[in-house]
Amino acid sequence: MTTQVPGRAASSPELPALLPGMLRVEPDTEDAARRGRVRRSVRDWIVDTLCFLIAIFIGLSNFDAAMETDPPELVQLLDLGVGLLACVSLWWRRRWPVQLAIAIALVSIGIASAAGAAIVLVFTVAVHRRWQVAAVVAGVHACAGLLFYRIYPDPGLAYRWAALLTIFGVAVITLWGMLVRSRRQLVLSLRERAYQAESEAALRVERARHLERERIAREMHDVLAHRISLLSVHAGALEYRPDAPREDVATAAGVIRASAHQALQDLREIIGVLRAPSSGDDPDRPQPTLAQLPALVDESRQAGMRVTVVDELAGDGAEPPSVVARCAYRVVQEALTNVRKHARGTGVIVNLTGGPGGGLSVEVRNRMPVGSAGPVPVPEIPGTGTGLIGLAERVELAGGSLEHGITPDGDFRVRAWLPWPSVSG
Repeated sequence: MTTQVPGRAASSPELPALLPGMLRVEPDTEDAARRGRVRRSVRDWIVDTLCFLIAIFIGLSNFDAAMETDPPELVQLLDLGVGLLACVSLWWRRRWPVQLAIAIALVSIGIASAAGAAIVLVFTVAVHRRWQVAAVVAGVHACAGLLFYRIYPDPGLAYRWAALLTIFGVAVITLWGMLVRSRRQLVLSLRERAYQAESEAALRVERARHLERERIAREMHDVLAHRISLLSVHAGALEYRPDAPREDVATAAGVIRASAHQALQDLREIIGVLRAPSSGDDPDRPQPTLAQLPALVDESRQAGMRVTVVDELAGDGAEPPSVVARCAYRVVQEALTNVRKHARGTGVIVNLTGGPGGGLSVEVRNRMPVGSAGPVPVPEIPGTGTGLIGLAERVELAGGSLEHGITPDGDFRVRAWLPWPSVSG
């Protein structure tokens, strides 16, 4: 007798693939029986065969004891025939355990050879049905046993002792079946928890991969968008001025070559992070901080931008945490890249304020282009429109906040506030 998951055999190899929420701890096959025949496994066939043989053995033993009164031969043949049918009915005990148990209980009142089938059915109901149903079935069989000893009294045992043994035997079989049922429920519960743990572990791994992909995507956007925008500006200048002096053309070509080389180097470093196994000891690459901010501003100025940096950081040269410094660098980089894309030719002011204990404030402001003085050399550089969204997520992960939009003065402002804890003495 094996526990069945509703709608699926217990030995099905597809069970580990089920979602934890689809598992049921209740080893009740009634729903499966209503939908159709419950498929037997090899183990089920072996158990059912043993139950059939045990029922025949117990039935014949009880028949021999009951026939000591030497009833008519026709009664004996009828008893053996009905008892055999009761044992054969055990092959359907998985589909109709309660119905067969009640029917065999009524039959066993006058049929001695049905005792084995009755015992097996009491045990089956206790295993596969709730305790209330099992208790009712046990009571019916106990009453049937008491009536049986009225019809076939035991010459060597007083009726009251026969009644006590009958009640005790039915109770023991019922409790044994309930114990088996409880154990199966525990096993199914532990199995469900194991499946849930595996599913949660898989979800954690998938989430970690997703977060890593997002981190790498942000790195590629921040780094490559900056480099490619520089390439576009210098290439656009060459296209707009094909008759420029040879020295200017050579200088622009050198800047393009250097920017392309640096973009490939940055891309190689990012892909190296993607391929290399993650380690808590190895820092993410690249790792720009505020120390690289002058180089970033120089690159933008070489591309023709007018950038002014106002450094009002306090703290006597104290450096903010690496995460904060890196996030501040990305804010300035993304803002300068957006100016090259959407507001080329306007002046940019980068303002850094704050200090330990008060937080770091990064503000990038540029005048919105209204009525350009001359034709735009090249078309506007296309963008995905997700740069500021990704930047806001980066700032929030660092514990800060980001604001962006048009001010009442007509400037476009990107302002980020990042936590800068005070230096403890």
